[in-house]
Amino acid sequence: MKSPEELKETVRKKYDEISRQGKDYNARSCCGAGGDSTKVYNIMTDDYSEFEGYNKDADLGLGCGLPTQFAQIKKGDYVIDLGSGAGNDCFVARHETGPEGKVLGIDFTESMIAKARDNADKLGFNNVEFRYGDIEDMPVADGVADVVVSNCVLNLVPDKPKVISEIFRVLKPGGHFSISDIVLEGELPEALREDAEMYAGCVAGAIQKDTYLEHIKEAGFENITIQKEKPIEIPEDILSQYLSKDEIAEFNSGGTGIYSITVFAQKAGGEKNQVTLIASDEAASCEPGSGCC
Repeated sequence: MKSPEELKETVRKKYDEISRQGKDYNARSCCGAGGDSTKVYNIMTDDYSEFEGYNKDADLGLGCGLPTQFAQIKKGDYVIDLGSGAGNDCFVARHETGPEGKVLGIDFTESMIAKARDNADKLGFNNVEFRYGDIEDMPVADGVADVVVSNCVLNLVPDKPKVISEIFRVLKPGGHFSISDIVLEGELPEALREDAEMYAGCVAGAIQKDTYLEHIKEAGFENITIQKEKPIEIPEDILSQYLSKDEIAEFNSGGTGIYSITVFAQKAGGEKNQVTLIASDEAASCEPGSGCC
């Protein structure tokens, strides 16, 4: 298994590559355009296009949920988006904060930062900032954010407890987060766990669901709630890159579940929020050209 720094560099290089592609190419690349493009980058994206603030140029199809839908962002809030990519969640959040609020996106891929800044300039937003940085050590002062959001990013980070502690640090008392991520129930086959492409595709870096929630509790958060959950199915044409037919059959019939969850949690010090919930979806799967990737 690669070291944490090697894993980070793998992710950085992959998302630098993705930043130079459009959403349509990323959608095709998941499930059958040939060569490396059959490997997992993302197989679970939800549709943002009906949300106020959505910007097509900022949507690279890289998320696994809709955290801003549940984030309870108010006018004037200071929102931080972790792993902000080309700015998709930031621009949706900015619609909620209004011009009187502030949105900060943090990403450690320089080409993503450049793309996001260009998108913000085109939109004329002067209250949306994109800052280069590692979310394990955020370039942000203590206690400044009302809300933190993130979409399919913590599973890419080797030290998840460190990121969660950083979220706690930057939130104001009473502040909260809404984060979409990938978690597991049961163990992935070794070939999936150890493949760098699967790590960069948000699957191999996922941890057990109970462990994920325990990290949040240990950081000091309260009111921890799963706002939405959906199972993820890895298509067979992707699994076949890593597993034999017998191993695929065993994996599909075994006890391992891969899930996208959107989690809410609050830092002590404010009134308890009423948490928004949506029922679990049917299994998300990916068909060639479907745009789900």
